[in-house]
Amino acid sequence: MAFALWIQDDLAWAQGLHEYRPMGVAVIAVTDRFHHRDFRPGRTAPPRHGKHYAGLFASLSELNRRLARLPKRKSRTPAWV
Repeated sequence: MAFALWIQDDLAWAQGLHEYRPMGVAVIAVTDRFHHRDFRPGRTAPPRHGKHYAGLFASLSELNRRLARLPKRKSRTPAWV
């Protein structure tokens, strides 16, 4: 099993692949972590060769470790809220 990852703004997209066949796509906030239950067969993944493609990973734990290493982003919520 392998997982392709895309990171776009505050979202992370992952596509699960088993013997190069798509198993489903999950979309989460980059501050969250992927779980098997997040993957849905009906979703479409972003283009593989787009600028947001972050790579191919061997497991969900490896994928989540990559997300954990992302630089922390400042909140877009105004200070007065």
